[in-house]
Formats: sequence, C-alpha cells, structure tokens
Amino acid sequence: MPSFEEEYSFRLTSNFTEGEQTGSFTVTPAAPGNHGPVRVCGTYHFAYEDATPYYSIGTTCYAWTHQPQEIQAKTLETLKNNVFNKIRFCIFPKHYVYNENEPITYPFEKKADGSWDFTRLNPEHFRLIENKISDLRDMGIEADLILFHPYDRWEFSKMDPETDDFYLRYVIARYAAYRNVWWSLANEYDIMTKTTADWERFAAILCREDPVSHLRSIHNCIHFYDHSRPWVTHASVQRTDNFKTTEYTDEWRRRWNKPVVIDEMVYEGNLDKDWGNITGEETVRRFWEAVLRGGYPGHGETYLDPDDVIWWAKGGELHGSSPERFKFLYKILCETPGHGLTAGNNSPFMPISFRSVKAEPEDRRYKGKYFIYYYGFTQPAFASFHIDDETEFQVEILDTWNMTITDGGVHKGAFRIELPGRQYMAVRLKATDLK
Repeated sequence: MPSFEEEYSFRLTSNFTEGEQTGSFTVTPAAPGNHGPVRVCGTYHFAYEDATPYYSIGTTCYAWTHQPQEIQAKTLETLKNNVFNKIRFCIFPKHYVYNENEPITYPFEKKADGSWDFTRLNPEHFRLIENKISDLRDMGIEADLILFHPYDRWEFSKMDPETDDFYLRYVIARYAAYRNVWWSLANEYDIMTKTTADWERFAAILCREDPVSHLRSIHNCIHFYDHSRPWVTHASVQRTDNFKTTEYTDEWRRRWNKPVVIDEMVYEGNLDKDWGNITGEETVRRFWEAVLRGGYPGHGETYLDPDDVIWWAKGGELHGSSPERFKFLYKILCETPGHGLTAGNNSPFMPISFRSVKAEPEDRRYKGKYFIYYYGFTQPAFASFHIDDETEFQVEILDTWNMTITDGGVHKGAFRIELPGRQYMAVRLKATDLK
C-alpha cells in the first residue's frame, strides 16, 4: 500500500545475514477495483483510501480458516455469492460449543514432550490464514482479524506477556501488508484474564508497528471497552440488552463519537442459546435499524447441522433467509447521497423507543433533500408527510423483506402515501432536483 506512484528504493539490514541488501520497485496506478484500505470518514462512517464510500455488511465465521480445505473452499464460494464485504475470524483456533474439532494447524510448534514451544511460531498456520486474507482481498472483502479470544483449550489465551507480544508483533509484521486487514484486539475481551494494562500495551504495539494504520477495535461480551480511547478507530459492539439491540445505535454514536459496528446483535438460527435463534425477519429488521441510525450491522448464522458445520463457527453454506435481503439494503445504501445515514428524528432529549426511524444523509449538503422512513415490525396502512411547502419529492415505497420498490408519485407540501399494511416497509423521499 504505497502512497505515491513513483520509484521507491529500500535498504534492508538484519541480525542474521552479513552486510545489507538494497533494491527498488516501481509503484503503478491502482488496478481496477483496488481502492486501498478502509478508513474512517466523516466521524461516523467509512471510505476507502481513494474516498470511495465503504458500507460495511459484515458476517462472522470465527474458525473457518481452521477447518479442512473443502469447508474453506465452500465458505469462499458462499461469500462470492453474497453481499458481505467484511468477515470476522480468529487467528488462534477456537474451542466452543459446535466447534470442538481439532484445527488443521496450530500457531506454535511443539517440544519433544508434546508441550508448546512458545518461542517457535508455526509458519504454516500463519501462511494458511494469509492465503485466505489474499482470497478475501481479491473478492473485495475486509478481513477483520481477531487477535485474542477466551475460547481455548490449548492455553493460547493464557500466554505470558512476552509471548503475547512476540506473537502480536509477528502477526502485524506479516499481515499489515494487506490492504483489506482490520485489527480486532479481542473477541469478548472482558471474559479473558488479561487486564486493561495488557490491552493498552497491545494497542500501543499495533499503533507503533503497523506502518499503514489499519482500522482497530476491541469487542465486548458484557461490558463495553472505553471506545473513546484514541487508539480505537471504531466501536465493535455486542448487544448488552435482551430486548433492544440496534435501537441503541444513536446513543453509542453520541457516546463515543466514532463509527459503530454492531458485530454481534444475535444470530439468525435455531440453537437453544439466546444469542443464536432469531428469525430472518428480525435479523433484517435489526440491520435496517442499525443502518438508518448511522451504524453498521453484522450477521451470523446458527442453524443446527448434523455435522456441526455451522456458519458462525466453521463457515460452509448459508441456510437462512436474511442474507438475500442484505443485497437490497446494500443497494439502497449505495444510492444514498454522500457517505452514510443518520437518524434525523432522534435526539439526546428523547428516549430510544420502538418507533419509525427517519433517516437522512449525514452529509449536510443533502439535508432536506433525501429521507428514508422505516416502520420496522409495525404495519401502518398509510403515512403522512410534510417536509416543507416548496420541495418536490419523488416518493418510493420500499418493501425491505420482499425487496421491491414501488413508485409513490411526485409530491410536495403535505401529502399522504398509502401503504400495504405489512411489516418491514419503508418510504424513501428524494427531492426531484437532487443531483
């Protein structure tokens, strides 16, 4: 990811060869589809390095790179046929319900007695992950790498500080070269044995040794990390309320003044766990709530499988009804003027509630020119509007579940739009003079 198109020269010194090595290379214009790494844009949103908007539609497959190659290939094929442009996964293997098989590789070599040699990293393990980062890059998908996590039977979550730092510095040196990498310091940091001082030390290493400053986050189980910390580029959130999830997006934005990515908002599926059994309809509703409130939601799927090949854990194939609907949401997002949306009808003085959301562009240049009203699980038979008396609006009725757009005519002043009395409807208003 060099910054300029020109000739570069380099000099290499090391402590394991004699003398030094020199060389040069030419940086050419970026190839089509290469927009550079993703950056924070306009406080609450994202864009690629070349200013192309990036709207995150993420998913989670924690241990997919630790599965047999045929499952990995199936996962990539599934991603190819969907709209996901970010995937969260772990560098260390994971031990948890429905994910109890041995990984295909381990991050460290073993001693003669079978114990881990924490002074010897296993290049094969990191090479396999690197190859998948490359595959994802070629598909336009960001690799949100989880650096530490608590679900472990191999003692990788309980290494001493020296080994933690050794591993972390190696991962940064190896993977920072890829433009599609994001760093997640931890999944569910608050149920690990590490201290805040440990997390801050890791963050300092990331900031110091990543030469291109990839996006950085840390993810909670119960208690949020202090996302206002300067090293945190965006909040990676797991819901903490049993009833409200993405309805809190407004509050989180105000609290941290950074992009909010809801990476865990409960998964579509049918497990006996309260984090893995909501319907496709509810999943899609939460996605729309997050996006229209100015955040970025994440998906996971947890349908029972006779071979325990569950997407959220191992990847493979998707079986739910929500992913197809994300394509429609992404289309609407890409048609939004500027970079992203914000909830125009919510304020710090009004409590969050289950009501319609009025979204408008974050970019003030488009204020009063573009609106989306989303009605969630309510089912009004009509909706009334009055933006002003002068602006003429093209009205469209969006069925977010059936993925249809119906022409609602051109209106101005006060007007009423008839709706089908179904759930998951939205109305979009676009000023006819909007460029």
